[in-house]
Amino acid sequence: MLKVDLHTHILPERWPDLAERYGCGGWVRLDHHKPCCARMMIGDQFFREIESDCWDPVVRMSDGDRDGVRVQVLSTVPVMFSYGAKRTHAHDLSQMLNNHIAGVVRKYPTRFIGLGTLPMQDADLAIGELERCVKELGMPGVQIGTNINGANLDDASVFPILEAAQDLSASIFVHPWDMLGQERHRKYWLPWLVGMPAETTTAMSSIILGGVLERLPDLKIAFAHGGGSAPFTIGRIQHGWDVRPDLCAVDCSISPRDQLRKCYVDSLIHDEAALHMLVETMGKDRVAMGSDYPFPLGEQTPGKLIEAAGFDEATCQRLLSGNALEFLGLSADQFVDATAAGEASR
Repeated sequence: MLKVDLHTHILPERWPDLAERYGCGGWVRLDHHKPCCARMMIGDQFFREIESDCWDPVVRMSDGDRDGVRVQVLSTVPVMFSYGAKRTHAHDLSQMLNNHIAGVVRKYPTRFIGLGTLPMQDADLAIGELERCVKELGMPGVQIGTNINGANLDDASVFPILEAAQDLSASIFVHPWDMLGQERHRKYWLPWLVGMPAETTTAMSSIILGGVLERLPDLKIAFAHGGGSAPFTIGRIQHGWDVRPDLCAVDCSISPRDQLRKCYVDSLIHDEAALHMLVETMGKDRVAMGSDYPFPLGEQTPGKLIEAAGFDEATCQRLLSGNALEFLGLSADQFVDATAAGEASR
């Protein structure tokens, strides 16, 4: 079966010294301290260690062949969003990252799909870059963060960007970043274990209760990490909307449960029982395989959870590739040659 991994991250191997380029500090840089490895630094502070699978498409394709993944959807690492930076600097960096991703896709068009990044702190610049991503770089959509400097995704400042995405038929993949509750998440990797799902839950709930999908009925939007806990607490959200419309239904007239099924989510939840509930709640046409490759909190063998869950063949194919391609507005036809070639070489 064709596998399309909706949720993977990539960086350029090298980029200019951003502190020098922009005349201010606090930017991400890579310290290539040994072969095939680099330290991600934010200014002089260590952020994380990465390996060549984070930048080398040949390594990524080799890993994909090993795991049966024919297509990776590439998006930047969220720490690169830079929404708090000067808007012109964030715009310049977005263009740099988008050009890199487009170049990888251009070189290996049957193995990669690209999602852009936007300077979301400035709607005009973001819309302009969104248009460039779609019309010039050939990208089917973009990745955005779960909040924009503390503003939820139903905020008036974000709406024009989402509206432009609908008009362009561009897909929006929402990834957590700048997690809430960090003052209480200082130990045990809690920002990643708990903060990320909570952040995604807030973003998805804001889109639903904020009436965004009512005003933009054709918006294609997907949420990482299975939508956080939003699909699993939809009963509570729906009940609140039913019994306290004065608080919960002020901006939406369509029930949260119905709106939930207009969204897509990835499958990255690490639990078979939870995956079955997610598919039942969202619908089998709304969950797409996503691994968070190449990071350790991701699914180490992409698609293994889906394949082991006992779904029928048609559902399994939808989860492994069909839903991702539908979300992105793409056809499997452009990737089947890669699948056939890979199988023939085994």
